[in-house]
Amino acid sequence: MTPWALALTTGLALAVLQQQLLLRHPPRLLGIEAADTSSGPGTLDLRFSRPMDQASVAAASRLTPTSEHQWLGDGNRQRLLLAPGVRVERPLQVAVGGRDQRGLALAPRTWLWDPRPRIVAVVSVANGEQLQLRDHDGRWRAMGPIWPSIPILEPLGDGSGVALVSADGQGRQRVWRVDLRQRNLAPRSTGLAAPRIAPPTGLSDEPLVFAYLSSNRRGDLLVQESREASGQGHTELHRRDGSTVSLDLRASGPVLLVPQGGAMVVPEVEGLSLMGMAGPAGGRQMLPGSRDLSSFCPVGGRALLVQHRPDFTRALEIVEPGQAPRTLWVGPQALVASACERNGSRVWALTIEGLGQPRLTLLALDRTGKRLGQRELTGWELEPGTGLELDPSRNQLLLTLRPMAVGGRRTQAMPALVDATSLELRLLDRPVRQARWLVPG
Repeated sequence: MTPWALALTTGLALAVLQQQLLLRHPPRLLGIEAADTSSGPGTLDLRFSRPMDQASVAAASRLTPTSEHQWLGDGNRQRLLLAPGVRVERPLQVAVGGRDQRGLALAPRTWLWDPRPRIVAVVSVANGEQLQLRDHDGRWRAMGPIWPSIPILEPLGDGSGVALVSADGQGRQRVWRVDLRQRNLAPRSTGLAAPRIAPPTGLSDEPLVFAYLSSNRRGDLLVQESREASGQGHTELHRRDGSTVSLDLRASGPVLLVPQGGAMVVPEVEGLSLMGMAGPAGGRQMLPGSRDLSSFCPVGGRALLVQHRPDFTRALEIVEPGQAPRTLWVGPQALVASACERNGSRVWALTIEGLGQPRLTLLALDRTGKRLGQRELTGWELEPGTGLELDPSRNQLLLTLRPMAVGGRRTQAMPALVDATSLELRLLDRPVRQARWLVPG
């Protein structure tokens, strides 16, 4: 055998030996992360070094405390989904086990996972307002300095931070970003940790007349602004990777990024327009009529719209991909906020009617518009400019309520938590301008 042939034969033999050793090596868990789009209280995506036997993974893995769940996927990618209706009141222990498709056992590993969002709020303090974070233990932490006013708050959709608009005593505004690092999923040996908060970073170089903010689950931030010096409107997209792109948009109101990313909803005189991130040049889909976008559903590209009808009534509609809007509710009341579960299986709407002492009512509807529940929030009014948001991990809604003024005396608003099934109300004793959920990051 020639030296060249000997070397080739030796190399092939080593490759075969290495392959056999790898095949005998037990599978490993290469990655685990919370899914950015969940159809329920929480979802984990797991990636293994080998194609796994799903039945063995489901049988050998454990959740503590015990919670109803299911495993989906095939090959080396598996997905753990908490079942609808599960309420997460404390962090879960996730013990991952199972065998690969050749019967080799995975070395068990245990992770701590907390899918619960935190509350971020603009809190009224002495000499102004401050951005604060409420952790799961009920303690509040400052996330920046005290500004005279913080009229707009926008948590980033991937949980990596918060954007806000501050205003000085002369009404001049600036846009800021506060980055933070959450640790809501970690090996049990490492443990979870409170978020680490970075100092605010300015995103506007000169004073603004106004600014609107929107974010998606990728962590992109859209900033619509009008600069004080020129008075001209300007729109910028601050991507999660740190790059910034100027967009040529003609909008008649605030532009909202689609949660799943890659698109935005632009209000125009003719109606609502859905277009890609390149703007009108990339094409658009138009929904004509007098409609406002109220809120997005978590999955499936669905959204809730408020239609203003010629007879001065309003309608709450759900729009689904490839279908015309479907009416869920019609009435003479003003629709001031809404929230949506999963693909629209449950919907909540906040209505107001009357003058002087307006009546605030919370409705719960199913996907056909059937009324599941109703609660009058007697003695309360919604803080102007705030909305309604769902925490699916604890099946609760968040809104900002102000006690109805008596004798012209102005009162302080507070965060309010509402059980999404019973509609029972629980108030948090904190004077705020607005409160929002910050998703786990």
